[in-house]
This record gives sequence, structure tokens and C-alpha cells, in this order.
Amino acid sequence: MCNSNVKTAGVAQIDGRPVLQPAGNRVAAPEGAKPLKKSLQKSLSMPASYDNAAAAAATRKSGAVLPVVTFAALEAFELAGPAGSIAAAQREHVTQAQAQRKMRIAHYGRTASFSRVEGKVGATATAPATATAALEEKRCSFITAYSDPVYVAYHDEEWGVPVHDDELLFEMLTLSGVQVGADWASILRRRHIYREAFSGFDVDAVAKYTEKQMASVSAGYGLDLGTIRGAVNNACRILEVRRDFGSFGKYVWGFVNHKPLSPGYKYSRKIPVKTSKSESISKDMVRRGFRFVGPTVLHSFMQAVGLTNDHLVSCPRHRVCSSSSSSA
Repeated sequence: MCNSNVKTAGVAQIDGRPVLQPAGNRVAAPEGAKPLKKSLQKSLSMPASYDNAAAAAATRKSGAVLPVVTFAALEAFELAGPAGSIAAAQREHVTQAQAQRKMRIAHYGRTASFSRVEGKVGATATAPATATAALEEKRCSFITAYSDPVYVAYHDEEWGVPVHDDELLFEMLTLSGVQVGADWASILRRRHIYREAFSGFDVDAVAKYTEKQMASVSAGYGLDLGTIRGAVNNACRILEVRRDFGSFGKYVWGFVNHKPLSPGYKYSRKIPVKTSKSESISKDMVRRGFRFVGPTVLHSFMQAVGLTNDHLVSCPRHRVCSSSSSSA
């Protein structure tokens, strides 16, 4: 405890109360105590590294020449790193990224008009290829660069063209029934086999096939016996239709008032696999005893013989098939 009787130099009396003055909290050194300044200076010693640094500074002041490290030397040192190091992998990645960026910049904004800048000769040379590519792009979208050439030729020459000949109508009705579970390209590649097997799709000749002849055709041409029997049955039904309507063509075209339907599809995904019209034709043909004439088969048949023009409106064949129907 502090003795209240001891009066220090830092305390003053104001209005009868002790007040602490500036530096009043300093404790006076006891008498006889020695200063610590000199003892601290003697006890503290600098590290050896400081002495080395001081010696190096003295050397520089004395005029000693030190080796100069340039930026090129540093760059060479970096490039000399080990091939498997992380730094080398990063440098390789950066180099590849820069190369890819240069390629993108080099090809950015190039259009067909760029060929005119390079020269008329190059533009003239590429003109036929460009025109061919444009025609391919305008076809129905289900015709691609990978489509079978036989299927492409069928699209460009037959599909959607109005047909009135009984033999050709009989052929397409038979092929449409065979096409179920297969694709048109495979059927078209074997088209000549079907023509030979069914006597060129002569309705009168096929209608006279006996059971023995049907078995022989099945074995000789590798065709399903059920398919052959169905074709023979349909040939007999066509002969009956001829007696009622004059021709098979007049019968089928009567369902569309002798004028092709033109739905005007813009996208392939909009083309249906069957329609109400194909269902109505199917019902009537089934009633007359035809076989393999479901709504889906009948819609495929209608597309093939031009009863409906299902070419996309962007396809050049749409206009050609429309003009063919008007002239017929």
C-alpha cells in the first residue's frame, strides 16, 4: 500500500484535492541505482550475418565489380528448367493456348465473300462446289450428305411425282408393304429383284401365280412367301377394282378428287406417319380384300405415287411435283 503521507512531485493540490500532473506517474529511480544504458550496449551483440552484409557493403564501396544478371540471362535460365517440371508444363500449355488463339483470330469473320478478295480465279474454281452444296442444303432435311445415293436419286426423280399407271401403282403398293420394318434404301437396292420375281409387276401375270409358282419364286429370289402371297392377292383385287372403276389409278386418285394433296410442310418432324386420308383409304381397301394396306403403309404409298406432296416447301422438288400434277 502507498503511504498517503508521502508527497510526490507529480501531485498538486487543486481545491483541496490531489491532481496528477504530466509525467506524474513516473517512478523515481532509487538512490544509488546505476544507469542501464551502458550495460545494455555491452550485453547486446549483432549477428554474424549483419557483419557479412556490412563487409559486402564495404566491398562495394571499395569499387569491387559484381556480376550483372540481365533479363535475357534470367529468361534463358527459366527455359533451361527440367522438361518434366511444373513450370515446363505450364509454358507448354501457354504456348498451345496462344497458337489456338492465333488460329481463331486468323479464321474469325471469314465469309463466302472473302474468296472474292483473294482473287477471281479462286472464286471461279469454287463456284460449282458451292452451287452443289447449296442444292444439297435445299433438299428435304431427311436427305443428308450421308444418305444412300440410290435413296437420293429416288427422292430427286420419283418420290412425290404423280403416278397413274396401274403397273407402277401396283409396284409401289407392294414395295410400301415390304418396306415395313426396313428402310427404303435397302428396298430400292433390291428393286430389280422384286421386278423379276413379279414379272415386271404385270397385274394380269401376277394374279395367275399358282401355289407352286409362289414357292418357286420364294426359293429362287429369297423372298418371304407371305409377301409373295400378299402381292398375288392384291393383284387379284386390282383386277376387281378395274371392273368397277376402269383402272386402279382412277380408284386411288378418286380419294383425293384427282388432285394431289399439298400440306406444305416446313420441317421434316411435322410430316406424320399416317393421316386421316390414309386411314380412310386403308379401310376401304381392307374391305375390298387387299392385304398389307395399313394406314402407315398407305401413307407411304401416297407419298411415293404423288397422292400427297410431302416434300418440304424449301425443297426444289416440291415445286416440280406440284407443276407435274397441274399439267397431268
